[in-house]
Amino acid sequence: MKATISLGGSLLTGDKNDTTLTLTPEPYRTYATVLRQLHGLGHQLMVVCGGGKPARHYIQVAKNLDASRSIQDMLGVKATHINALLLTAALGDAADQTRVYTRATELRYRQPGKIWVGGGYRPKSSTDYRAVLLARALGSDAVINATDVPGIYDSNPRTNPKARKLDRVTHAQLERIIKEGTRQAPGEYGLFDLKAVKLAARINMPLIFIDGRDPEELRRAVEGGHSGTVVKT
Repeated sequence: MKATISLGGSLLTGDKNDTTLTLTPEPYRTYATVLRQLHGLGHQLMVVCGGGKPARHYIQVAKNLDASRSIQDMLGVKATHINALLLTAALGDAADQTRVYTRATELRYRQPGKIWVGGGYRPKSSTDYRAVLLARALGSDAVINATDVPGIYDSNPRTNPKARKLDRVTHAQLERIIKEGTRQAPGEYGLFDLKAVKLAARINMPLIFIDGRDPEELRRAVEGGHSGTVVKT
């Protein structure tokens, strides 16, 4: 499978509700192990890292300093690059060690036969959107969105205990769910970036939403049998 993975920063940096800002190598090693195994089986992988807790921490400090929206976003971008570099280090020789990929034009310099790792590019452009752009450039079969949510629900499962998980939705249905129930702000794109969904719909790119807290679910998303949600037009 050719897969581009949008790896939620919270999976690498810890629960966003935990106010303690501490990074450890274990999460990076854990996901690197699964990615290396999938790569060894012949799957082509691109991984775009989110910013996670450090991004939110920096953005909050910036807000307290009355920073502009642009500066807030740029802090989030830099946090994604740090996560990408740490994951690249954990992947070792399985990964392209030459750069953090942020634009499709940079892929012309990619090392063949490696896992390519990317991050954010510029303000007002989420890593979700980056993942879809890079997936288009690589001809990926799907974008896998791995976060701390098991899939797409008909309402917010964090506030509605009766929310029902959906096995399959269209891009249009996902767009409506996002508009109705999530917040689009620096470091807080909710379920998925709305701009990324619109692009995925336009290029007919399937999206797979999984609970990345279980690294094996990432494996199943690539090889089949995952328990998340598939988005297809």
